[in-house]
Amino acid sequence: MDQEFDPRARLVASRSRDLAISAIKEMSIRSAKIPDAASLAWGLPSFRTPSPIRDAVAQALESDSKLGMYTLPGGLPELCKTVAAAHEHRTGQRVDPENNITITAGNMEGLNTLFSVLIDPGDEVIVTDPGFVSHISQIRFNGGFPVYWKMDEDRDWEPDISDLPGLIGPRTKAIVLVSPSNPTGCILSEATLRAVAALARDNGLLVILDDPYSHFTYENRATYFNLASLPEFADHIAYLFTFSKCYAMSGWRAGYMVMPAALRADVVKVHDLTMICTPHISQVAAQAALEGDQSHLVEFERTLGRRRDLICERLDRLDNVFQYVRPQGAYYVFPRVIGAQGDDLSFAHQLLDQAHVAVTPGSAFGPSGRYHVRMAFCVEDDVINTAFDRMEAHFGT
Repeated sequence: MDQEFDPRARLVASRSRDLAISAIKEMSIRSAKIPDAASLAWGLPSFRTPSPIRDAVAQALESDSKLGMYTLPGGLPELCKTVAAAHEHRTGQRVDPENNITITAGNMEGLNTLFSVLIDPGDEVIVTDPGFVSHISQIRFNGGFPVYWKMDEDRDWEPDISDLPGLIGPRTKAIVLVSPSNPTGCILSEATLRAVAALARDNGLLVILDDPYSHFTYENRATYFNLASLPEFADHIAYLFTFSKCYAMSGWRAGYMVMPAALRADVVKVHDLTMICTPHISQVAAQAALEGDQSHLVEFERTLGRRRDLICERLDRLDNVFQYVRPQGAYYVFPRVIGAQGDDLSFAHQLLDQAHVAVTPGSAFGPSGRYHVRMAFCVEDDVINTAFDRMEAHFGT
């Protein structure tokens, strides 16, 4: 073999070579190598999957002879019907289980499938700035370009709707929204959401609603508005729900997509090429989640609300290091690093190396994330306290 042969340069496609691993995972991998690291980097909820879901799966393992087999690519028919009923309960909108719903392997797979369907090389997708880091990478990986819609930190991270029309061009395909937001915790206002939907309809675009966090809105429940509840925009909205966060099912990889009927056949084709189907056992778990006792949702939100108070209290004691906007929902806070602490990437690396505390550098979430870091407060209370005890010692406060 030629000694100068570089298999990565010769064999690996440029779209993969140029792709960086998610900054969230990069910091989590780094912190895993430090045995006592206190990690606030990964949005992995500390809760156990609720017992009714576990019990239903255990029963299915014993009684369902087909549990280890494929399902149809679009999902178990009975689960699609249950999803349609749940969606109608949440939004008031009736959808067809066969023509509007696909069961996905979580929203990450669902979004990547949808981007594969929508994007030709050179197409554009508008994302909030800051926005979820993996959305940005998925758009690029599928040959598209993310176009950043700046969120306003001085307005509790609410973006200015007047900026949006100027971002729409001839190659724009979609607008991606997460509300409550990852990483800022902002709950987008109803007025903003309605205006986005009207612009999408007028320009023939799709609004993609990625919804992991709508069960976690704390005292702001009345502020939260689900854009999928407006029938006049149904042909321009794809709504994606994941079981990962509110049902503590991140490892099960289960979610669903409610989309215009015109897109479903193409979504199912790409989903089939990627997964064949969402794991059968995970679909059984999802069915149990939707049909079972929902009381855990109150406890999850109460616990996360307490942890939000805790992390904000600890941030207040480090006001010479961080300046932050109190999150309205989700379970992240996105403080700005102030003073002479350096850029966010070197700050995050030094904090892990020197204080054994992991946070995610904010620049990964878009240009406006520069000089910020994301902290997840879905971890146990003692992890939050350990992280901040170490930061107080590290910064000498």
